Amino acid sequence: MLQRTVLVIVALVIASLVFFMGAAPDIAYRVLPGYFPDPTQAWDATPLDARDVSGDRLPLAVVRQRLVDATRADKQILFGDTHVHTTNSADAFMYSLPMMHGASGAYPPAYACDYARFISQLDFYFLTDHAESFTPSQWRDGIESVRHCNRMAGDPMNPDIAAFIGWEWTQVGATAQGHYGHHNVLFKDDQADLLPARPIAATGMGVATVAARSGSARQSGLLGLLDPRHRDYYASYNDWVMQMAAVPACETGIASPDLPVECFEAVATPGELFAKLDEWGFETMVVPHGTSWGFYSPPNSNWIHQLTADNVDADKTKLIEVYSGHGNSEQYRDFSARKRNAAGDWVCPPPQANYLPSCWQAGEIILKRCLADGDSAKNCQLRAAQARHNFVQVDGVQGFMTVPGHVAEEWLDAGQARDIYLPAFNYRPQKSVQAGLAVRNLDDPDNPLGYRWGFIGSTDTHSARAGNGFKQLQRLNTSDATGVRSEFWRDVFASSAVVSEYGTQSLSADQIDPASAKIFASEFERTTSFLNVGGIAAVHSQGRNREAIWDAMQRREVYGTSGHRILLWFDLQQTNATVPMGSVVKSNTTPRFQVEAIGSLKQLPGCPDYVVDALEKRHLEKMSLGECYHPSDERYHIARVEVVKIRPQASTDEDIGGLIKDPWKVFDCEPSPLGCKVEFEDPDFVAEGRDALYYVRAMEEPIATINGANLRTHYDPDGKAVGTDMCFGDYRTDADDDCHAVHNQRAWSSPIFVDYRHAK
Repeated sequence: MLQRTVLVIVALVIASLVFFMGAAPDIAYRVLPGYFPDPTQAWDATPLDARDVSGDRLPLAVVRQRLVDATRADKQILFGDTHVHTTNSADAFMYSLPMMHGASGAYPPAYACDYARFISQLDFYFLTDHAESFTPSQWRDGIESVRHCNRMAGDPMNPDIAAFIGWEWTQVGATAQGHYGHHNVLFKDDQADLLPARPIAATGMGVATVAARSGSARQSGLLGLLDPRHRDYYASYNDWVMQMAAVPACETGIASPDLPVECFEAVATPGELFAKLDEWGFETMVVPHGTSWGFYSPPNSNWIHQLTADNVDADKTKLIEVYSGHGNSEQYRDFSARKRNAAGDWVCPPPQANYLPSCWQAGEIILKRCLADGDSAKNCQLRAAQARHNFVQVDGVQGFMTVPGHVAEEWLDAGQARDIYLPAFNYRPQKSVQAGLAVRNLDDPDNPLGYRWGFIGSTDTHSARAGNGFKQLQRLNTSDATGVRSEFWRDVFASSAVVSEYGTQSLSADQIDPASAKIFASEFERTTSFLNVGGIAAVHSQGRNREAIWDAMQRREVYGTSGHRILLWFDLQQTNATVPMGSVVKSNTTPRFQVEAIGSLKQLPGCPDYVVDALEKRHLEKMSLGECYHPSDERYHIARVEVVKIRPQASTDEDIGGLIKDPWKVFDCEPSPLGCKVEFEDPDFVAEGRDALYYVRAMEEPIATINGANLRTHYDPDGKAVGTDMCFGDYRTDADDDCHAVHNQRAWSSPIFVDYRHAK
């Protein structure tokens, strides 16, 4: 009897070990409340396991076919993605954890090459993982993956793809005055001796809001017990966090090339970043992106404090990302999250037709709660006023925390730009691209300082899916929308979050804890309705090689699209020359322009046979779920062309709203597979006698678009928001629901800058 008991105990111990080691049959785990099917064993490899780039090449005929309609004279239009994250980025690794809705495992750098080359069939891409979460080995792995991709691409002068590397400098200021925002640092070369020894990160919050470089960022060991099948994957996340923590901070005051290879280097401002890059002396570009995204940009963020001689390097900052899968940052609007009154105090502005301030809605939430609690209308109005006051006293992005115990639905569409195409979340119009082009630093009137950017689009993908905007499908795979997989996992994470209890009175700024604004807070839940498939960058290049691509970017002869491969030419017609987009000219005569836009190729379902044949079946399915770039012979029509004119400030007291004419001109286009051609001129340029810039938007016929209606807000007959139907990234919205609404896909040309030349 004793022997049998011992054997039973031993068997139970062994069975428990097998179970919690994740080695039991799948059926055994179905008793766990957090169980979900994993038939392909998606998490059998971690981001710490490097993967080789696939060796097959695209057929040369396929590459040649891309250029048939995209070539003019000595230039061809090439399409690429300048902003690609893999699970070497902290937030991307976090989103890939097994309990995340729509997650499908690790996407290390090699996936970016395979996806860009076979799935989206780009001409080039840049690997840009977050500098703040790199380890030295990951930086080396990224370089090697790019080099391997280039080695597999064939003739360096005519490759099927050109791979580049860089990093994201993920700066987040606690206040508007200290906020510079996210920038991608891009490099021309892929050789280790022509690249910095380490990425240069931003000091402060940055991506450390997801994973700090310390043991405090580790996930609870409980995850491996709740989900034993994937315990190794959770453990690898914690292992990676500790690898980051083990990298010592670089000593300050020493030139970057003289520092040890294995240290963590960080700077606080763009100017300091430029200086560090100058110490290396390599060819580089620094591209701002997500500038109006209020999820991380404090209220009243603007370009003014950044537009100084110390923080501007015109040779490096020639481009800006106007659109990405995280939203559109193009347009200026006249609203603000908060304003100063005559006494210099922050106050909450009233609602506008195109904008409901979040501070105002904070008052509405408290008012409704107070009345429901039976208090008097007078007292409740006072509490509402106090709530609005408390909200605007918060300098960072945590104002929503002043409303205790809130849920996402209570905020309606507060903080959102209602009349902008696929806007970034909690839109900051003073940090928009148009605002940046309109403002000037006139401290030296003879040498005004301003931005002259070319426009590009990108994905900002966090799953290595470069150029994923070719089809408006698979929201959870092609966008960065994410969240917990089930109610069980929501409760697991909610148990560790610091959340204020429901209340009928607002909290003051000193009563909230910004550090407790967890990734699963209500603002994150609302953000997922603003995550789209990504944009794309187009270059007018004099060849397919990396030198030609880089030169086009340096010339600003580039444009961005919302994901479709629209063909676009925008030129200034001079007497003896045609000047392309991105150019700067001096003139005192009427400028005349020409636009040609051709719609993108409509897509066939599935993947081309040559892609199916080239990639291992499981690898193809993981990356694309059976959908690839698969062009037909039919093109979308161009519906219209819009022209934007901006006159940069001539004095600092000029209101930039009056300097931005959007749209300045609109041309409706007849449906045609040959596209649309437009010519126009500016007869006022000479009379105005001041600098101006012009760019165009080419719009395709409307199609169903992922998250096209964002929060899907409902309005009453007076235009007041009364409810939303959010497109959640978590289990509350079905994984197969693409949250479609009709929109025009579009392309943004780079501006042509026409400086007024005064008569001598």
